[in-house]
Amino acid sequence: MEIHYAGNKMEKKLSSATEIKKAFGTNALRVQRRIDEIRASPCLAVLMQIPAANCHRLTGNRKGEWALNISANHRMIFEIADDPLPKNEDGSVNTILVREIRIINTEDYH
Repeated sequence: MEIHYAGNKMEKKLSSATEIKKAFGTNALRVQRRIDEIRASPCLAVLMQIPAANCHRLTGNRKGEWALNISANHRMIFEIADDPLPKNEDGSVNTILVREIRIINTEDYH
């Protein structure tokens, strides 16, 4: 999949192994693994099949956002960047057609 970023700061933080190490310390390897998994996945449906990533849709006031596990509490938050948003007949997101995401943040929202 293609990765976009919510801003230049987020892009810089996730742009290289050195920057990832500086920003995430002990979680750097997990963050790099998630980035690699996103890039290697042809669509969101494939990314959702990776058990360690635990790709899931968020609810409540975070509706429209998705998350990937970095650690037990930390998540990589993203939104679907495809325009228009691919939908099924029932209005749900067609994850097989999602080819672009925008990483918004990494945080502990628990």
